[in-house]
Amino acid sequence: MGVNLKGIISAREVDLEYFSGKRVAFDAYNMLYQFLTTIRDKVTGECLRDSKGRITSHLSGLFYRTVNLVEAGLKPVFVFDGEPPSFKKRTLEERRETKEIAKKKWEEALERGEEAKTYAQAAAVLTEEMVEDAKELLNAMGLPWIVAKSEGEAQCSYLCMKGIVDFSASQDYDSLLFGSPRLARNLSITGRRKLPRKEVYVEIKPEVIELEEVLKEHGITREQLVMVAMLVGTDYNKGISGVGPKTALKLVKQHKTLENVLKAVKWEDETDPYEIFEFFLNPPVEEDVKVEWKRPDEERIIEFMVEEHDFSRERVEKALEKLMKSYESGRQATLASWFKK
Repeated sequence: MGVNLKGIISAREVDLEYFSGKRVAFDAYNMLYQFLTTIRDKVTGECLRDSKGRITSHLSGLFYRTVNLVEAGLKPVFVFDGEPPSFKKRTLEERRETKEIAKKKWEEALERGEEAKTYAQAAAVLTEEMVEDAKELLNAMGLPWIVAKSEGEAQCSYLCMKGIVDFSASQDYDSLLFGSPRLARNLSITGRRKLPRKEVYVEIKPEVIELEEVLKEHGITREQLVMVAMLVGTDYNKGISGVGPKTALKLVKQHKTLENVLKAVKWEDETDPYEIFEFFLNPPVEEDVKVEWKRPDEERIIEFMVEEHDFSRERVEKALEKLMKSYESGRQATLASWFKK
């Protein structure tokens, strides 16, 4: 879910072409969950499935959306979560319970013959089998992926700080807390989208957020931005009751340090606030990381998508044609750049 800092974060809208030639590290779990929740039957909320009953919504989104991104010139790297910190276990358990409740409501809505997609989305669960399928598809597409030591967004941020990639990409704002200089949002949902529970469509464009600009705008440090997030609530703590982003920002600017902020509020979370604070500032990451974009394996993609998971051969081949064309043009551009040196 991530932290909600929307009220105090300024984003700049850009076109997808802005990312042409840019290396972008995607929070893979965040992206797959988006596909898993959105690519469903509009009424029943059922996911796409193959002839063996296996869910394929995440594969559909990952393949077709990634092809569009690559066609726009973007060079993606996918980062999967590793071992979560011990103090996140309570949050994960709460999420599991929430999904169980949503699943029950989904089933009840289907029995009544009512529209059930909202409940179905809330009940979405990303399984290990789905994750492994996603990795296999990325291998076939020639796209690099890594498993983080801990949180995926922390690893994305590290890659961006070290210049291995140009942007972190996620719908959440956590990458900023982990120190990513640049965050890209909406890359996996760009386009015309229907608003939930409304017959209204909006055009969603990519957004760019610069950490330095955020800090400068509010006259705070990254450490203080982490404090703001902790007051609002993160994946590791519930936050202070009644405190939103603007109030949290005011409190932090007034009291300056975490010690003083904690004296001014009633911290009721069982997790040590200093442990959370330190985790955001110095998260465990894989440091020896190399990323390499390879030639897509056309035969394997057809085999995996069409023969194993029953996707339309015609549609897959059209997308594959775009992918191969993008790969070849990117390779030529790289060669041209190399010969100029």
